[in-house]
Amino acid sequence: MKKVFIDGSAGTTGLRIYERLQQRDDIELLILSEEKRKDTQARKDMLNRADIAFLCLPDAAAVEAVALVENDHTVIIDTSTAHRTMDGWVYGMPELPGQKEKILTAKRIANPGCHASGFVALVQPLVASGLIGKDAALSCVSLTGYSGGGKSMIAQYEDKDRDPLLNAPRMYGLSQQHKHLKEMAKLCGLEKAPVFCPIVGDFYSGMEVTVTLFKEDVQGTMEDVKRVYRNAYPDGLIYFSEQGDENGFLSAAALSGRDDMQITVHGNEDRMLVTARFDNLGKGASGAAVQNMNIVLGTDEKTGLVTGGN
Repeated sequence: MKKVFIDGSAGTTGLRIYERLQQRDDIELLILSEEKRKDTQARKDMLNRADIAFLCLPDAAAVEAVALVENDHTVIIDTSTAHRTMDGWVYGMPELPGQKEKILTAKRIANPGCHASGFVALVQPLVASGLIGKDAALSCVSLTGYSGGGKSMIAQYEDKDRDPLLNAPRMYGLSQQHKHLKEMAKLCGLEKAPVFCPIVGDFYSGMEVTVTLFKEDVQGTMEDVKRVYRNAYPDGLIYFSEQGDENGFLSAAALSGRDDMQITVHGNEDRMLVTARFDNLGKGASGAAVQNMNIVLGTDEKTGLVTGGN
């Protein structure tokens, strides 16, 4: 039975991974006591005992954790930003062409960012098919629940005496230096990063990533765009939906609590909206990490995950 360790199990992502794994009988969870959770030597021992280790840590701490591994068998699945575009690491998005095969044999897997997951799922197939060029100047708006900000932001939003400004959606990443931009451009093969507008709203979890396309940006029709998505995502955790709205509305919380992702195309031939909806803690974080673990284990990648069919 494979041994699995979560380094950083007290954080939001780590807790959600633990929730998905604690009932499984095909793995053995290695757990540190509360008093040893931050003990470097205790963590080192666990990391080297584990067959698979999840890193649910800030970037610098994730880099330090990787350095603690002294064997050639522990598979690291890092949920931080630290290694997502680094050589020697496999980007953990198995829906991309050829990526599942790389994950299957990888020792170092970088879990995608939440916003980036939606953007890459939308844009990579369009660039790969030639429907949009590598030099495209794209704009992206992403709505997220406040759980994406971790324990500190959750506490802010759930404080009974909170700042009234939290009652309305808030834009951030205003400097256009958001940490997901690098992977968004690289994984899609884009020559320049998009103009990116992330927005946090007063709801716990859910994410809605939208990329806007003008007719002159697309070497084809709306039906061509839909066809590319149908072909790219035939039967996995990412799927294309012909309509997918709620009577003319698209809620960012529609897939909250789930581990899959829905792709939709709306608009008209002149101006299109391509949108990915998912849970920022599901396919945007913990669910994606467990999906990658399942692939490494050689089991069905949906094992232990919640999808629309569950």
